[in-house]
Amino acid sequence: MADLGLARKVLQTEAAAILALVDRLDGEFTRAVEAVRHCRGRVILTGMGKSGIICRKIAATLSSTGTPAFFLHPAEAVHGDLGVIQAEDVVIALSYSGETEELTRVLETIKRLGATLIAITGDMRSSLAAAADVALDGHVSEEACPMNLVPTASTTAALALGDALAMAVLVEKGFKPEDFASLHPGGKLGKRLMRAHQLMHAGEDCPIVRLDDPMHTVLDVIMRKGLGMTAVVNADERIAGIITDGDIRRRLASGLDFRGLSARDVMSANPVTVTADTMAVEALALLERRKITSVVVIDDQRRVAGVLHLHDLWRTEMV
Repeated sequence: MADLGLARKVLQTEAAAILALVDRLDGEFTRAVEAVRHCRGRVILTGMGKSGIICRKIAATLSSTGTPAFFLHPAEAVHGDLGVIQAEDVVIALSYSGETEELTRVLETIKRLGATLIAITGDMRSSLAAAADVALDGHVSEEACPMNLVPTASTTAALALGDALAMAVLVEKGFKPEDFASLHPGGKLGKRLMRAHQLMHAGEDCPIVRLDDPMHTVLDVIMRKGLGMTAVVNADERIAGIITDGDIRRRLASGLDFRGLSARDVMSANPVTVTADTMAVEALALLERRKITSVVVIDDQRRVAGVLHLHDLWRTEMV
């Protein structure tokens, strides 16, 4: 039977290790954020063993939030891969002891090249901390391992520091939800964060008629644009109404003669609209709630910017 007491102790130890970092954040952390934010090259993460695994995760988080980053294995670096480091780069090196042999062997080259070095270490008196331009203290009082040997709390603390750094840089750069979506086109979360303007039919693809256009023009636009509807605008190009193929069928069934009629005679006034910045997931919820298949996208002057169709949202596979 699993030792729940031990499991709880592991979680408590790792949680305590993260909480202990809070009061240690100081000007060094601010300097690290500024170095990454203003990096003109790439951010390169390096570390051995389990620290290397944490490096990969931090690099992935930075890359997904608009900061180009990748992992460089220190052992491979000393066998030819050091050539990827340039003076404009920021190198973030992880080593709890700060004396990892493979890592210390590349410190001289990093400094010679002029790259900025940020250390995350558990020993602020180590060779790594001494060589770094910025050193972040990732010391933990104990590992979660019962033998106090296996890197557990220390790697969790390093990961948390990396996340804190990435999120602080994200805010400083003004990273927005739509930026996240553009970097995650294949992910469901990114698709849910897409905006109406990224999916709508605009320009020549947008069905628009005017109030006084005759019905044969309206029918032609609906058929050519293929969205089963058209927006109706007034003389100021602002939205006045909407005509759907369902509206037309219902009026035909009621015996209405379209001859001599214009768009204003058939349209439904005050149609459902969204703005260009409306999130795709919100637009989808609106369409499903109102049981309609299209919604007109308008700008801040109520001019028609495009039309968003239910099929466009379904194609994103956000649901």
